[in-house]
Amino acid sequence: MIISKGDIVFRRLKEEDIELVRKWRNSADISRTMIYKEHITREMQKKWYKSIDNKFNLYFIIEYKGEKVGLINGKNIDWEKKLMETGVFFWDRRVLKSHIPTKCLLIFAELGVKIFDITAFAKIRKDNINARRFNKFLGFEVYKDIDPEYQLYKMNKESYLKRSKIIRKAFFIISSGTEYIGFLLEKGDYDCGIAQLIEKNIPNSIFSKSKKTDEGNLFYF
Repeated sequence: MIISKGDIVFRRLKEEDIELVRKWRNSADISRTMIYKEHITREMQKKWYKSIDNKFNLYFIIEYKGEKVGLINGKNIDWEKKLMETGVFFWDRRVLKSHIPTKCLLIFAELGVKIFDITAFAKIRKDNINARRFNKFLGFEVYKDIDPEYQLYKMNKESYLKRSKIIRKAFFIISSGTEYIGFLLEKGDYDCGIAQLIEKNIPNSIFSKSKKTDEGNLFYF
């Protein structure tokens, strides 16, 4: 599965990339922001990958101008109730100081929340002021306290469209206002069953903007 808009590309996580993810996930800057902070071994990473390589989880390597810069995900997806947990981290510090993280989150929200009408949940540290402020600006609202350190935030289609008007308008101006989000379903996505679930949940109007390619079925949003 490949999602693309301009110079940003999300590629569904493959086993060949899990060591790269493990390296950065274990780094001090990233692990300190996570609920699980212990060192992750190769064996643990392989076991984790096997547990998420299915139709209920979507993990993507984020590429910017051909460079792998981060990981974004929708996990524990309930396709019937339309619920998922979300998360993201960037290991490229140059990207962190740019507008790229905002664009990545908007691409993900446009598909998951606006198009597929999935309600998203995110766990955020209470002392992460920047993350809390930005997620509220995007449309997330505090749902409940998890423990003394973390809160669970919630965003649905209504709150996303209401709270993110300004930032979405700026996003589409930056993208020239005419550039579609490309969504490619590959053979492996059909083999594991997630492609069929996605096609089942795509609005009928989108199918008029789809086409078959040598790589798979390509949709434009």
